[in-house]
Amino acid sequence: MTVSAAPVFASLVGQDEAVATLSAAVDGAAAIVRGESVTNGMTHAWLFTGPPGSGRSVAARAFAAALQCASGGCGVCAECHTTLAGTHSDVRSVVPEGLSISVDEMRALVLRAASAPTGGRWQVVLIEDADRLTEKASNALLKAVEEPSPRTVFLLCTPSTHPDDVSVTIRSRCRVVTLRTPSAESIAEMLVRRDGVDGASAAWAAAASQGHVGRARRLARDPEARSRRGAVLAVPRRLTGIGACFDAASALIAATESEATDNVSDVDTKERAALEIALGGGGTGRGAATAFRGAAGALKELERRQKSRTTRAKRDALDRALVDLAGFYRDVLAQRLGAGVPAVHGDATADATAAARRWTPESTLRRLEAVLACRTAIEANVKPQIAVEAMMVTLWRG
Repeated sequence: MTVSAAPVFASLVGQDEAVATLSAAVDGAAAIVRGESVTNGMTHAWLFTGPPGSGRSVAARAFAAALQCASGGCGVCAECHTTLAGTHSDVRSVVPEGLSISVDEMRALVLRAASAPTGGRWQVVLIEDADRLTEKASNALLKAVEEPSPRTVFLLCTPSTHPDDVSVTIRSRCRVVTLRTPSAESIAEMLVRRDGVDGASAAWAAAASQGHVGRARRLARDPEARSRRGAVLAVPRRLTGIGACFDAASALIAATESEATDNVSDVDTKERAALEIALGGGGTGRGAATAFRGAAGALKELERRQKSRTTRAKRDALDRALVDLAGFYRDVLAQRLGAGVPAVHGDATADATAAARRWTPESTLRRLEAVLACRTAIEANVKPQIAVEAMMVTLWRG
C-alpha cells in the first residue's frame, strides 16, 4: 500500500523513506484515537537520528503536528500551526540552550506529560538534542518511557554521529527513524521553491552547506554568513609562519565568539527585562524594592543559564567554521588525486587548485585530519583557543 505524505511533511528535504514511515504511523495514531486496533507501527517513543542539518527536529515537529491534526497533518489548521510554532498546549518541547539538559527540567516535563491531553488526541514530549541529557535526566526520562500514559508520545532527536550518547535502555524502547544527508540537488530545489532563491545561488549554497539544510538557507539569504565563510576559507592563505598561525587562531575564535554573542544578546536582554518586571523591578508600590532585592537568586540562575547558552552558541559557531575549513582541504585532496567529484566550495576552486600544486596528498590529508581532530577535541571540552592553535600549526606545517 502506498502512503501519501501529508502537507506538513513538505518541509523535510530528501527524506522520502522517513516520511513514508511517519505517514503510516500517523494513520495508525488516528485509528487508535478512533478506538481501532490497527496501529501501522505507531508507538509511544520515537528516536529521530541523522547527521547535523538533516532535519531531525523538523521531522519530529512535523510528526507532532500530524498527530495533533484531525486531518493527519494538513498544515493549515490551528493544531498544525500551533504545533509548528511551538505554542500547542499538548506539545512540550525541550530545546537545550546550554551544554546539557538537567534532571530538574526533565522531571518537570515528565510530570506534565503524565496528564491527559487537553485536546483529546495526544500529549507529545519533544526533546531536541537528547544526547545532552545528563545521567540523572536520562533516568528520569526512562521511567516515563517505560510506563507511558496511554496518549503520551515521546519524540527524541539525536545526531547519528553520537547515537551512543542516548542510553541503551532508552533506545531499546524507541522506534528509530533514520534521516539521511539530503542531496545538494534536493536542497537547491527547496531553496528555489520555498525561499525564492535564484537557481545559481541555490545550487552554490546547497553545495557549500555540505548537506546542512539550515546552513544552506543562511548562506543563500544572509550576506554576513557568506562573509564569515569567506574569511574562514581565507585561513590557509594566511598561514605563512608560526606567528601567523597564532594570529589566525585568535581571529577565528574572536569571529565565532562575536557571531555567537550577536545571536544570543537580544534574547538575553529580553529575558532579563521580563524577569525583572516579574520580580517587581521598577515598581513603586509598598515593599516593591524589598521584594526585588530578594530576587538575587532568580537573577543569578538566569545569568547561569544565559552563560551556558552563550558557551553552546560559541561552540556551534566555531564548529560551523571548522566544517567549512574541512571542506576546503577535502577539495584540495580531491583535485590532487584527480577524483573528479564536485567541489564543496566551488567559489574557492582557484585557491584549492593552487594548494593542490604545492601539497602532497599525504600532507593534505594530515591537514584535513587536523581539522577533524580539532572538532573532536572541542567536543571533549578542550579549551577552544588551545585546540585551534594546535590545528593552525599543523595546517601550516602539513
